[in-house]
Amino acid sequence: MRIARHVEALTPYTPGEQPKSRSVIKLNTNENPYPPSPRITEVLNGFDLDRLRRYPDPNFAELRARLAELNGTVPERIFVGNGSDEVLSLAARAFVEDDEAIGSFDPSYSLYKTLAAIRNVPFVPSPLGPGFTWAEPVTTGANAKVALFLLTNPNAPTSILYPEENIRAFAAKFPGVVIVDEAYADFADHNCMALATAADATNVLVMRTFSKSFSLAGLRLGYCVGPEPLIEALYKIKDSYNVDALAQAVALAALTDVDWMRSSAAKVATTRARMAEELRRRGWDVPNSQSNFLFAKPPAHAGTPAGVERAAEIFEALRARQIFVRYFTYPETKDRLRITVGTDAEMDAFLKAIDEIA
Repeated sequence: MRIARHVEALTPYTPGEQPKSRSVIKLNTNENPYPPSPRITEVLNGFDLDRLRRYPDPNFAELRARLAELNGTVPERIFVGNGSDEVLSLAARAFVEDDEAIGSFDPSYSLYKTLAAIRNVPFVPSPLGPGFTWAEPVTTGANAKVALFLLTNPNAPTSILYPEENIRAFAAKFPGVVIVDEAYADFADHNCMALATAADATNVLVMRTFSKSFSLAGLRLGYCVGPEPLIEALYKIKDSYNVDALAQAVALAALTDVDWMRSSAAKVATTRARMAEELRRRGWDVPNSQSNFLFAKPPAHAGTPAGVERAAEIFEALRARQIFVRYFTYPETKDRLRITVGTDAEMDAFLKAIDEIA
């Protein structure tokens, strides 16, 4: 048996922990704390099982038509994938030559670096500015030029929203493809969809997911919008039937009840603002989040053992109390916790635990 050298050498992406118990307070994977639209229950209860013995629509005609209507474009400019992660994986194959590179901001979604390793091309990180703000992206590495730049906006794990004009200016001079990963766009004040739907768009794809605002992380469905040549390239290399019939039906039901999603996102945003204020009152440093999570730095504590980050100490203490948040050990992030915004009751329990730990 022989495994490709680059696969043997790569470090796989590590998803957030998924505890089996439902009694835990789970604030570690940016899932929506509220249920999806009741219309999905109707679809599931009435789904014709006979449809499962036939292959699903490989081109997602109904789903693409609805997505096009909502985003002000045409179905030919929409690609649907088995979660947005599949869109990213296909983009790494479709838009990057073997002697080119993939880039993103640093810190950002850690899967991006793994995708470059899987594709067996260099990864070129772009350091963010002070306070995790926008900085001009790096597009040339030591051995290769960046052909695909992956830009999460609002960014994860920092929660900060970048100005649209900065992204527009960068894309206009960047010779490769820019994917604006808008997993958290429905929690933000603005988005970049216009960059992908514009008649003169050439190199920008805007990507969305059903996992966050639509409360469908367990479904695995995402999509991107952009110029037809880029969309056609993705369709050329996708699996024959990459999104199953049930997922298409559920996603379509969710899209007929966008008001439900918006109401859910608004509740999250309200709780987010309250939580940010409560943590700041306790001495935490909390950037102005435009996502469904906070990226917060706890104040120093005299009782923290030497060589141990305060954030790591709190992470373990919370976990012992069955409250799960996310902690990243990278140098740029090891002093902070990423805290998903849960229900008000869950966040009150989190604050109570923080006060006990302090």
